[in-house]
Amino acid sequence: MQKLNLVTVVGHNTTLLPHMLNHYKDIVDDVYVVVYRQHELDGILEDVINLGIKPYKVVTEPKFNWERVTELYNEVKQTKPDEWWVVSDDDEFHIYPQSIREMIDECEENGWEFITGGFLDRIGEGGEFPLVTKETNIWESFPLAGFFRYPMSGAMPNKCCVMKGSVDVTPGQHFAVIGDTDTWRERGWNHPKRYPIKKGFVQVHHFKWDSTVLERLKEVSETKEDYTYWKEYRKMYRGIQLNDWKIDVDNEEYKLQKMIRKNYSEYDKWEELTQVIINI
Repeated sequence: MQKLNLVTVVGHNTTLLPHMLNHYKDIVDDVYVVVYRQHELDGILEDVINLGIKPYKVVTEPKFNWERVTELYNEVKQTKPDEWWVVSDDDEFHIYPQSIREMIDECEENGWEFITGGFLDRIGEGGEFPLVTKETNIWESFPLAGFFRYPMSGAMPNKCCVMKGSVDVTPGQHFAVIGDTDTWRERGWNHPKRYPIKKGFVQVHHFKWDSTVLERLKEVSETKEDYTYWKEYRKMYRGIQLNDWKIDVDNEEYKLQKMIRKNYSEYDKWEELTQVIINI
């Protein structure tokens, strides 16, 4: 059986981290948590330790530098280049079309080196942003699944989800890098080392949209630093503000539907949404 690791980079807050690690605990063999501090007194390291987690690495870097975050993902994966890795931010919960072990076995048999997917945004009833605690059942607290972040802000919804450690990812973990070229620019969705989309496209359930997100959107949008992608965050923040601080659940473009089970087939618009995402 192929070794499967998880790497995540956590910074700013740890609200979703225990839920995310619990989601993957029966999927992966080893977990690597990188703590990204904005300064030595921001409390994030203490929060992680208090959760009973021993960090693999601790860094202190400028706030919201997503390019540096991606460098950290690549750095950790490259320590075991021949093993398989799940790359996931702490608000991203993968749901696979079949057993991830079976998908990796297929990759090994066919020479595929990475598996891709796309965002499925999660939000509370009525478009509200739920409070998350250690006791929260997030699947029930975020019962609506859909696709509102890209229409509202233009943020890239493609994700590179699982890969060999030797395969780097681009900023935001959106695409794989093979050689000197990222796979989107080189061969699009027909790259010979990609797990075929027609065989399965991973759902990346995005629980970013909790009660803390508005403050973070505002803070990032005020940085005016290119590496924070602040313009996307500003569009998102303004769009939510214009809708009375909620997501417009009646907007058909967002393809929202109830989904409270961790079941790949429950979201019945996924095939349609996959075609939207891979053509962005």
